Amino acid sequence: MLTPDQSAPQSGETPDTSRQRKIPLDELLAGPPDQLDYPPVRNGVDYLVSVVDHLTNDRVDPRGIKYAVLHLQAAAEVLLKARLVREHWSLVFEDPGRASERDFRSASFKSCTIGEAVTRLRNIVGVTITDAEERALNALARDRNALQHYGLTHNARAVEARAGSVLDFLVRFLDDVLLPKLTFGEALAVQTDMDRVRDGLTGVQTYITQRLRRLRGELRGLEDRTVACPHCEQMTLVAEGRMNRCLFCGAAVTTKDMMVYIFLGSPEEDGSIIDSCPRCGQDTVMLDTELATGDRAPFCFNCPGALPPADIPRERP
Repeated sequence: MLTPDQSAPQSGETPDTSRQRKIPLDELLAGPPDQLDYPPVRNGVDYLVSVVDHLTNDRVDPRGIKYAVLHLQAAAEVLLKARLVREHWSLVFEDPGRASERDFRSASFKSCTIGEAVTRLRNIVGVTITDAEERALNALARDRNALQHYGLTHNARAVEARAGSVLDFLVRFLDDVLLPKLTFGEALAVQTDMDRVRDGLTGVQTYITQRLRRLRGELRGLEDRTVACPHCEQMTLVAEGRMNRCLFCGAAVTTKDMMVYIFLGSPEEDGSIIDSCPRCGQDTVMLDTELATGDRAPFCFNCPGALPPADIPRERP
């Protein structure tokens, strides 16, 4: 208990100045008003807030999609590398063998790519990243490069759907890998933003789900020649011969272009996954194609339809 002397204003104090102002918690966490304070995880989450703001506008326009892609790529890079740094700071260098702490502290180094970060997270850190998640990250990187250097010309809904896949992965990565290791203060600093990101992700997923539900009627009866679209990655591309159309994103893909997408997207160690068709004689068969029926089979895009595996004239290399 304070005595009368202790509670009275001391020399040089007035009754106002003797009482300390109660500082709100959010002000304490914010730091000095002119200080730029964005640690990696908080920085990555801030990028994700921008992403969901752009993707969940009432009217998603090409400009919004552009910034969503750019900021999503930045978020992916920041957050994946944040986990590498937690393991050891040298892992974010392009060549960890030539890493120096001085260069790391001054940020004077060339960092690894997102692809290299994924490989190191899997092989060194032991983080689980599925092949589908890796493909989504790679597709995002291609979209980002196209935007930066050439101007993206893909259908906006296709890009939005791909962005939704990466957003879903990054929220899972934050929840499972990064957020549990934050201090109480760090976790509190990103809590509000994470709530916004989760709400935004739900909105993007809801849009995709509702659109797929609306397309069920149009796709009914076409399941045996419906495959995944190379643009939006939804199981809504109807093979029609020379031209194939996606009912989800509206993309029109020639069979020739489809073969290019298949060739570029196949792992080198698997060899060629394109073969000749015994029905039409064209090199337009994709081996082991997933169909909307749930089956997997060799599928010809030139004379649309699945083939019995025994009809393929040669073995895969």
